[in-house]
Amino acid sequence: MTTATPSEARHTRVIWPMSELTDHSGEHALVDALTSGARVTLTWEDRQQAHFPLSWLRDHCPCTECRHTTTRERLYIPLELPDSAPEARLEDGNLELTWADGHISRFDAGWLRQRRPGQESGDHVPARRPWAEDFQPVRVDHADFVAGAAGERAWLTALLRDGLVLLENGPLADEEVSRLAERIGPLRATNFGARFDVRSKPNPNNAAYTAIGLPLHTDLPNWRQPPDIQLLYCLENDAEGGESTFTDGFAAAEALRERSPESFRLLSETPIDFRFQDEEHDIAWRAPILTLDHDGQLLEVRFNNWIRDSLCLPLEKADAWYRAYREFWNLVHDPRQRLEFSLLPGQMIAFDNRRVLHGRNAFDPNSGRRHLQGTYLDLDLLESRLRVLARSA
Repeated sequence: MTTATPSEARHTRVIWPMSELTDHSGEHALVDALTSGARVTLTWEDRQQAHFPLSWLRDHCPCTECRHTTTRERLYIPLELPDSAPEARLEDGNLELTWADGHISRFDAGWLRQRRPGQESGDHVPARRPWAEDFQPVRVDHADFVAGAAGERAWLTALLRDGLVLLENGPLADEEVSRLAERIGPLRATNFGARFDVRSKPNPNNAAYTAIGLPLHTDLPNWRQPPDIQLLYCLENDAEGGESTFTDGFAAAEALRERSPESFRLLSETPIDFRFQDEEHDIAWRAPILTLDHDGQLLEVRFNNWIRDSLCLPLEKADAWYRAYREFWNLVHDPRQRLEFSLLPGQMIAFDNRRVLHGRNAFDPNSGRRHLQGTYLDLDLLESRLRVLARSA
C-alpha cells in the first residue's frame, strides 16, 4: 500500500492535457492518492472519493506513447495486467503514476472526476422524452439556426429529445434543405437519391409521389439500416388538403406494452418481411415492427403498411400477429395522440424516422401546387454536432 505524501498534495490546480477536446477543467484538486492492491483510491479537496482499477488507469494513459498525438486514438493495447502497484504522486492538484517498468502516466484531476466509476457520462445529448397529449413541436427561426451555435443547438436538442422540430421563416430557395442538412453532415443517400422532391407526378414509384393520403408510417423499413432523421422543406403548398400528420411511435408502442403485453411481445419478437421493388431496385429486409435493446427499451419502430411483403408466418402464428398489428395500428392512429397541420412555404419539419411516424392527408393536385424537398441524415452526425457545439457553450 502506498500513498502520496502530504507535502505532495498541493491544492493549487493546474489543468493538465488529456488528449481530449471536451472540457475537463473541474475546480477540485486532488488531495490524496492511496494505492492498495489492484486499485487507486483518490480523494478530492471536497472529500469526494473514487476507486480506480490499475488496469483502467494504465489503459487510459494520455501520453504520446499511449495516444496518437494528432488523432488522439489509443495506441496502448491492454493485454496484460500491471505487474505491481505504481508509485503515486500528486502534483499541481493532479495525479502522476510511475509504473514498475518506468512508464509515467499523468492524469488531470478534473478529467478523472468526470470519469469516476458510477458517474454519469456527462454527454450533452438529451434523453428522449415521450410526447404528452398537448405536445407541440419546438419552433426555431431559420435566421437563428444559421446565425450561430445557439439556434442550431436549440434545433438539435429539440429534435433529439422530442423526435420532431419545426424550422420557420426560411427562404423559398431550391436545395435549401440540402444546405441546412450539410451544416450537420453528409446527406444519407437512398434509392431515391440524396435529395428528393415530394410532389405528385406521372408514373410514380412511391406513394409519396401521388396525391393520395398516406397513413402514418416510417420510411424505408425494407432497408437493413433505415434512415434515422428525415428533413422535409416546404417550397409550395397551396393545394386543398395535404395536411402533414405525425405521432410518437414510441409512445404508441409503450401504450401497447401496458395494455396488451402479449401483442407487444409478438410485434417485438416476430420478424416480418419488408420489400420495395421497381424496375431498377428490389430492396428487402426482415425485422420485427418493434426493436428493443438488451434492457427491453425501444430502439426503433418499422411501420409501413404498403411495403410489407407477404407475411411468411406459420399458420398458428398468423392470426395472433394480425390481431397485434391491428391493436398497434389503432394506437398509432388515435387522433388524440396525433399532430396535424399544413406546412407553410419556408417551413422545414425534421423528425426521427425510427421513432416518429409521419403521414399526410390526401390533396387535390388540380387545386394548387404542393412541393416539398427532402433528405435524410444519420443520427450519429446530429449527436456529434451537438457535442461539438457544447464545447463552445
